[in-house]
Amino acid sequence: RRQKKTASHAVTELENTKDCSQAGKPLFCPSHPTEELRLFCEQCDQPVCRDCVVDRHRQHPYDFTGNVIHRHGDALRELLKSTQQHMGTLEDVLGQIDDMGSAVRSRAEAVATEICLFASGYVKAIEVHRDRLLKQLEDLKVQKENLLHLQKAQLQQLLLDMRTGVGFTERLLTSGSDLEILITKGVVASRLAKLNSVAYNTHPSVDDGIQFSPQERAGQCCGYEVFGAILNKVVDPARCTLHGEDLHSARQHQLTGFTLLCNDTTGEQMGRGGEAVRVTITHKDKRDCAVKPTVCDNGDGTYHISYSPEEPGLYAVCIYVKGQHVQGSPFTLMVKNKFREHQGVFHCCTFCSSGGQKAARCACGGTMPGGYQGCGHGHKGHPGCPHWSCCGQVKESSECLGGPPSDTSQRSLLRTVAL
Repeated sequence: RRQKKTASHAVTELENTKDCSQAGKPLFCPSHPTEELRLFCEQCDQPVCRDCVVDRHRQHPYDFTGNVIHRHGDALRELLKSTQQHMGTLEDVLGQIDDMGSAVRSRAEAVATEICLFASGYVKAIEVHRDRLLKQLEDLKVQKENLLHLQKAQLQQLLLDMRTGVGFTERLLTSGSDLEILITKGVVASRLAKLNSVAYNTHPSVDDGIQFSPQERAGQCCGYEVFGAILNKVVDPARCTLHGEDLHSARQHQLTGFTLLCNDTTGEQMGRGGEAVRVTITHKDKRDCAVKPTVCDNGDGTYHISYSPEEPGLYAVCIYVKGQHVQGSPFTLMVKNKFREHQGVFHCCTFCSSGGQKAARCACGGTMPGGYQGCGHGHKGHPGCPHWSCCGQVKESSECLGGPPSDTSQRSLLRTVAL
């Protein structure tokens, strides 16, 4: 489409200008009309005349056009070669698209035949259901074909642009003069570089994943329960997600697990089971130490993975669906040592739990006046709430954090436990 800045320009076919080339004719400097353009300024990247060299391009590196044409022409030839390689790839992709279009149509016709055979066993209700299924199949086929046509049109346009650029560049390099090549080099190189940088998919944008399931419940049709549905959902491992609180941590000799949610290419839950799920849990430091997980198919697109590690440390967990990693896989699992049970008592204070014994102590560090070595309500060091005497933890269902006690403190703590 014509641009505003070139709306008033005269346009001539390239074929008509083949015999009108200015090769061999001298070109004069626009700033000095009487001087011929015979030099090339390297700093300004443009042809100049002798007067320009002593005027605006003073102290700029320059050389004769005949000396620099080879270097600049080689750069254009490299870009041309790269563009020609892309053209070959695009032609292959367009061939694949045509083949996939035929495969989609063939598959759609095969599914239509299955639907017709299935519906022939029923009367009015099944015939209505058949028509509905065929309409869904047609819409699905049209949707896939439209996506393929769109991709094909985009790639064809890109190929056409590349062919035009390549043709122009080839004519320029074969029929253009040195000055013409140098004058248009920047625009041509920019155009070819832009075409080479365009990203395109080297595979068809859709597949022929259309299936018909006669066992699938399809609800009520004309008062009859009918079966048969078109399945277009295909599991996408990259969209399958992992869920669970104990995803990255576990305890030694303790059964734990998480849930795998399988989704299709649109991110929706599959809603059915039967996928090939494989899980590996391997110790990072001990290659011969691996955990054998159990995968339970819930039948609704979710899978529960359970395991019980025997050794503490870091593990590498990999979850595969159809042989590919799911989202978030692989990840690191930290297995901590076995849960440490509390060896003390969960009390309000040492004074109450020991019956007023002065020698009884508590790991919270609280003491009382009068020689009491344990804690008491409202006295120094008391946490202000019930706590464990062995480690000072205030949460009753917590892991014991107390280290190995000394002999004297151990006797005092054990005495508190006994009391």
